[in-house]
Amino acid sequence: MNDRWTIMNNSASELDAKTHTHKRCCSVLLWGVAALVTMTVVVAATVAVLHLQHHPLPFISGSPLPTSPIISTHEKENGALVTVSRGDSQPISIFLDPNCPDLSSSLMRWEEVERSLLRLLSGHGERGVAHTLAEELKLLSGHAHNLHLEADWLKRGQGALSQRLEALQSDQSNMMQLLADRQDAMLQVMRSASDSLLELQRETLINSQHAQADVRGFRPQDCSELQDAGFTSDGVYSIYPTHDAAGFRVYCDMTTDGGGWTVIQRRMDGSVNFFRGWTAYRDGFGDMTGEHWIGLHRIFLLTASGRFQLRVDLSDFDNVTAFALYGSFAVGLNSVNPEEDGYPLTVLQYSGTAGDSLLKHSGMRFTTKDRDQDQSENNCAAYYQGAWWYRNCHTSNLNGQYLHGGHASYADGVEWSSWTGWQYSLRFTEMKVRPAIGAKRDATDTSS
Repeated sequence: MNDRWTIMNNSASELDAKTHTHKRCCSVLLWGVAALVTMTVVVAATVAVLHLQHHPLPFISGSPLPTSPIISTHEKENGALVTVSRGDSQPISIFLDPNCPDLSSSLMRWEEVERSLLRLLSGHGERGVAHTLAEELKLLSGHAHNLHLEADWLKRGQGALSQRLEALQSDQSNMMQLLADRQDAMLQVMRSASDSLLELQRETLINSQHAQADVRGFRPQDCSELQDAGFTSDGVYSIYPTHDAAGFRVYCDMTTDGGGWTVIQRRMDGSVNFFRGWTAYRDGFGDMTGEHWIGLHRIFLLTASGRFQLRVDLSDFDNVTAFALYGSFAVGLNSVNPEEDGYPLTVLQYSGTAGDSLLKHSGMRFTTKDRDQDQSENNCAAYYQGAWWYRNCHTSNLNGQYLHGGHASYADGVEWSSWTGWQYSLRFTEMKVRPAIGAKRDATDTSS
């Protein structure tokens, strides 16, 4: 029963498939017939429109197809440049405008250039030209590389030459400086030698005079007696005060204010240290021809009689000069033991241009940094960096520091307060003694 139903179902399916295929074929055929009819209608309409507009239709009129036009040049008959003709129509002539510029010469030149290029290319060939150009480029590249190397070498050489030139200039400067220094040194040596020769001549003269004096048994007590004996040159001499048979050497000023001065102190350049102790000031120090202090004991031997005068010459750093003269001067006047008494100062009768800065020190004992004999609570010598007959403390300080003019510190330079105040250190000072005029006359009368 079931098999029978299956066969029946299959038969029904096959019948439906055949019916569907038949219907599809009929549809395709109908669409093809419709398209053909449409195309026929379009062609017929087109032909009708062309015919109505009088367009020739070959397949209708039967006339032959048009021929190609004929173009001819150099028409000598009518002077035309170009003539265009067709078999069934009137020919068309093209004439040249007489005002048109003639470019034939330019065209000929361009043709000649073209022919030259063609000959060049045909003679060498494109590959040959390219190869030649490549070789030339290689040569140019090599030349450029060589030029670059040469430029680098020149730069390095220029740098080396610049360094060498700088070194040579430095050597030249050093040589010039060395020559200048040597020249200055030679000049200094020559000046020194000249000064030495002059000093030697002067000392020779003085020594010969001393020898003559010794032969005569002449023993001067001070420079004034040397002057009286005919010694008129400034310089170092030997003197023999009354209580010093051995004598000692001093510098004699035979020029200033009539001469005959025995110099006991000089400041001139700061080359000698004057901030010293008691022993140095007692015995003396320095160079007799330069800065020096002859010593308290020698000053005592010269002036203890009290019949001497003192002259103080001063100069500042503008070379302005002044002096102070004291008619009576003595150190250790009538003293039996002057060192124990402190070498007291006696000074009177001021005159001069510098003003008095010493009378207030009269009667005072000498003070050094290691021997305080002043009337101050402090050691004036230590406080004001000098050594002097301080009271409390000073109006003059000629043995103070050599401070080269104006200074900020107070009263510790080479001071003479009545002339330059307490803050100006003098350039030059010189203390010198000689017998007073009356004392010298008395001595002459006593000797006669």
